[in-house]
Amino acid sequence: MGSLIRAISYHLPAQAYTNEDFFDSFPDSIGNKWNLLKLGIQNRQIVSGEETASDLAVKAALNLFSEHSINKNDIDFLLFCAQEFDHYTPTTACIIQHKLALNVNCGALDFNLGCSGFVYGLGVAKGLIESLACKNVLLLTSSTLTKTFHPQDKSSRFLFGDGAAATLISSHNLANIGNFIFGTDGSRADKIIVKDGGARNKLSDSSFEDITDEYGNTTNNACFYMNGTSIFNFGLKTVPTLVKETIEKNNFLIDDIDLFIFHQANLFLIETIGKKIGIPNEKIFNFMESIGNTVSSTIPIALSEAIKIKKVKPGDKILLCGFGTGLSWGATIIEL
Repeated sequence: MGSLIRAISYHLPAQAYTNEDFFDSFPDSIGNKWNLLKLGIQNRQIVSGEETASDLAVKAALNLFSEHSINKNDIDFLLFCAQEFDHYTPTTACIIQHKLALNVNCGALDFNLGCSGFVYGLGVAKGLIESLACKNVLLLTSSTLTKTFHPQDKSSRFLFGDGAAATLISSHNLANIGNFIFGTDGSRADKIIVKDGGARNKLSDSSFEDITDEYGNTTNNACFYMNGTSIFNFGLKTVPTLVKETIEKNNFLIDDIDLFIFHQANLFLIETIGKKIGIPNEKIFNFMESIGNTVSSTIPIALSEAIKIKKVKPGDKILLCGFGTGLSWGATIIEL
């Protein structure tokens, strides 16, 4: 018995944060406007102070049920990928199970991962189906990362939006989720990090001492930090090899792949990666202009949109590639 992606839906918070809003907040960035616009983002949707990652995930799941006529009683496992959880304990996936009124014989599991989270979750769902005989796994990816930004962190404010996606992975005789390649380099975990506030580094007065880099981005150890240059170089070095190995592991040639969906980090990075690999522009699908980088939800949201606008058709092979926080990376090939 194999596994396939049966349906995808998503939810975005109501509050918009446009480029106009950004330049109003950071007028000193207008001189860098041309370079910022190359990142391919015009708008983001961001959470209000009261919304949580689980709130967004529940709404994405309800959209999935209604838009695709899914019987929630058929779901026998729930996976929740986020960086924000409701409580230290219990598992937030258990709370979501109750809010969605799923059966009590449904398993529920949290996992904390960022930009590669969807691909990792897809791999876990496939494993649950093919080894433990689950029939329907609900994978929820959700990000409220903007809550962690310093008010003067210009780079993060421009790149990221919030959002959640709900993906149903089901058992099927005709499997369409291929083999995976995963990777991790924890030696570079500090390149994307909130340093203080967890078990390792407790919050202290020094946690809130501001640090401004050479580009004018301000943060502190209690807020989100990303070394953009390091992550750009990481993506440029890691992703081409990841794509090549994933295609080889699935016994395809690069010309066999009909569409490539990369983690929507930013347009300039994706276009640079595409050129390095030699992928025609028309084979790369991007959907970040109106929502920004939604972390673990970028790939399922983009895939959902590609299906909606018929960018792909039944039988097409799509390579999905996530990379970022951890540092971690993962890719697979699915067939519609």
